[in-house]
Amino acid sequence: MRAITLLIVTASMVSLNSGANAATLINDAEAQLPAAKAIATRSITRGPAIKVIAPDPSIEKIASPFKLHIAFEARGGARIDPASVRMTYLRTPAVDLLERVKPGLSERGIELSSAEVPAGEHQIRVVVQDSEGRETSSIINLNVVK
Repeated sequence: MRAITLLIVTASMVSLNSGANAATLINDAEAQLPAAKAIATRSITRGPAIKVIAPDPSIEKIASPFKLHIAFEARGGARIDPASVRMTYLRTPAVDLLERVKPGLSERGIELSSAEVPAGEHQIRVVVQDSEGRETSSIINLNVVK
């Protein structure tokens, strides 16, 4: 599992496509739940890659709403299995985010033009599997300011 830290500064730095997919990714009540501990591990894998395209991973703080684009890349001729994707907000209890991102989910990844998240630090685990049964898990850290 690979940890990716994202921090986003201002809404003006994020381009939003009008008319595309929008979602409340995390609501205020969920953000108040106790944080769960995420264990980051590293390993060599031939499983699919999970890459955060937007918000820009080099930006330290982000404003909500923001564009969310997570790319999936299969390896070795395999294909991504969209039915295998899991997206979980790491709180106690864990919050399944998959239904909220389904409108933007495809074999290529997850793309939402506008994702709404309360201010604070948030960890989201994304899991994807390819047609060969190889699975990859990645934790995305969001530091959101209003």
